[in-house]
Amino acid sequence: MIAKVLAELEKVNQRLKSAKTKVTIRESNGSLQLRATLPIKPEDKDTNGTGRKQYNISLNIPANLDGLKTAEEEAYELGKLIARKNFEWNNKYLGNDTLKKDITKYLPTIGELLDKFEDEYFKNHKRTTKSEHTFFYYFSRTKRFTNSQDLAIPENFISSIEKIDKEWARYNAVRAISAFCITFKIEIDLSKYTKMPEKNSRKIPSDVEITDGIQKFEFYLSNRSNQVNQDVKDSWQLWRWTYGMLAVFGLRPRELFTSPDIDWWLSKENIDLTWKVHKDCKTGERQALPLYKKWIDEFDLRNSKYLEMLTTAINKKDKSSYADMTALTQRVSWWFRKIGLDFKPYDLRHAWAIRAHIIGIPIKAAADNLGHSVQIHTETYQRWFSLDMRKLAINQALSKKNEVEVIREENATLRFENERLKLEVEKLKMEIVYKR
Repeated sequence: MIAKVLAELEKVNQRLKSAKTKVTIRESNGSLQLRATLPIKPEDKDTNGTGRKQYNISLNIPANLDGLKTAEEEAYELGKLIARKNFEWNNKYLGNDTLKKDITKYLPTIGELLDKFEDEYFKNHKRTTKSEHTFFYYFSRTKRFTNSQDLAIPENFISSIEKIDKEWARYNAVRAISAFCITFKIEIDLSKYTKMPEKNSRKIPSDVEITDGIQKFEFYLSNRSNQVNQDVKDSWQLWRWTYGMLAVFGLRPRELFTSPDIDWWLSKENIDLTWKVHKDCKTGERQALPLYKKWIDEFDLRNSKYLEMLTTAINKKDKSSYADMTALTQRVSWWFRKIGLDFKPYDLRHAWAIRAHIIGIPIKAAADNLGHSVQIHTETYQRWFSLDMRKLAINQALSKKNEVEVIREENATLRFENERLKLEVEKLKMEIVYKR
């Protein structure tokens, strides 16, 4: 990027020289300056006694390709003043606020570009559920971590990034701002901010903790205030159902709310008790199988009342609005916190993957059921094996080994007994022959 700007800068200076403009442009610390021999600046000393001196005039223009266009225009304007001997040290060339106002007319604000972001982004990206998810990620974080009134120049983006204290928030902001700048061809170097922070620890719930968690919804009901809004007094049942479905199927929350096939879920033909994930979801359509079918009955997950509540909740949202659907899925996290769970919705998905591994389900089958690749399954989900999970896996493996050893011993005993009986039979045969 820097090499491209410097190469273009050389071409611009060549054009200025060919036009006999007594001004050149130079780059300094990421900004562009005009260099020219001018009358002595007010309060400056005329050390050579010529009445003139070479100056670098900072225009606060970023050293990128768009900035070069603006700087070239300014160079020609300054060159005309020098040629006509009309140059004066005014606020613009002294670097006062007038200059900033003058430069503003050439550069848009971040807010102005945010208004155009969606249209520009989807000029180069096919609009799908996944790309909308990605765009919303970029848009929301760019808007959250920048000042919409700032000019859309590298210095302002970097300044916003450096104000973010939390490592993961900064990392996510950098990813979003980088995509934003690429969309609008804003040349910016964010390489020093792109290192991924260390992974946060996760709380992967055990089977006991999951079943205890379902009880916390009833506990909330018995302890909540009597002044609850009557319109939503039963809404906890929907979120209890959501909790149970995430635990049983290892689903992404959005896969419950995107065009759910409720008729299939309640159908008698659904003998395998699968949940149909819609094609508009992140990884396309699939039928997810339950890991523990017993939880479906224990958690009452095929109760039509809860499915009616699901339909009502979905219909309140604009299905075409990714933001509205995101708000609905974020509501799941809110309820997890409200009833006092110390794990998050996605932790139930991780728990499903780990549980599947422990009980011996092939990795390919588990990965397909969760709707991701084998690589993601092995690299991401297996990372969250807690000490307790590892103990359980090792103990179960040892238990299986002990069972095999017992069977081997039993087989050896049976073989020995079989040989003994054969000898007895042969002995009896010999006795019979002898008696004859």
